[in-house]
Amino acid sequence: MKIHRTKGERIFEIVNAVVLALIAATMLFPMFYIFVVSFSSMKDVMQSDLLLWPKEWVTDAYRYILSSDSFLRSIVVTIFVTVIGTLVNLLFTSTMAFSLSRPIIGQRFFMFMVLFSFLFSAGMIPTYLVVKETKLLDSLWALILPVAISPFNLIVMRQFFKSIPEELNEAAILDGATYLQIYRRIILPLSKPALAAFGLFYAVSHWNTYFTGILYLNDPAKWPVQVVLRQIVIVNKPDAALGTSQMLTELQPPPDTVQMAAILLATLPILVVYPFLQKHFAKGVMLGSIKG
Repeated sequence: MKIHRTKGERIFEIVNAVVLALIAATMLFPMFYIFVVSFSSMKDVMQSDLLLWPKEWVTDAYRYILSSDSFLRSIVVTIFVTVIGTLVNLLFTSTMAFSLSRPIIGQRFFMFMVLFSFLFSAGMIPTYLVVKETKLLDSLWALILPVAISPFNLIVMRQFFKSIPEELNEAAILDGATYLQIYRRIILPLSKPALAAFGLFYAVSHWNTYFTGILYLNDPAKWPVQVVLRQIVIVNKPDAALGTSQMLTELQPPPDTVQMAAILLATLPILVVYPFLQKHFAKGVMLGSIKG
């Protein structure tokens, strides 16, 4: 069926498309600029305040960074924290959300505690004391266990579980299934969109963590990539962060290109993973708001 639009509607669509394109361009330009500078030569960086395209393509900054054991080790640490942390997050969040979606004793009390922790966080000093007393200081688990459950994600996932037809649970109980079997064989397979969406939320949070790394980790060998990136970009100490004494390159690239290349390398993994899970966002989050 062909839809006939008025002249005003067509003009609105054109203006809307142009405005959205301009907004997208302003958001993509910083990443494009980072890409251009990271592949630029020292001469281009020194002669131009705003590079729009490299006059000479060089990869010195990438060779400089990738020849550093410190940077590669931080990538491995971040991958470990992201993968294990996301699995822990999904396990704890989904099991507690499933429990709170069932008619259990004390459900109102536990939901109140979840909402209370959502509105009022413990703060930096109490959390640090808890981490210290549980012997997690200078351990990678300090980046995972204190944030094992996000109250907001827990509440939304609980609503998602409550939107699953109760008849499925009742039929499983009549067949002799336990709640653990219902969780494993019915709830989880039906919750793949929600798990994918929240899994990416958790993964991005773990990948971008740097403050807790500074707070809880004293050993530079255990620093995640964002802490190393902070030393390069903000503190402006690429030599100390990358360990230039072990560099194989004879000439250090300009600090600007090293900073941009480090930012791009630290962001690239999330940019690669995101498009594969983006389609689950709307479905995974919106389904949790159908049933209250």
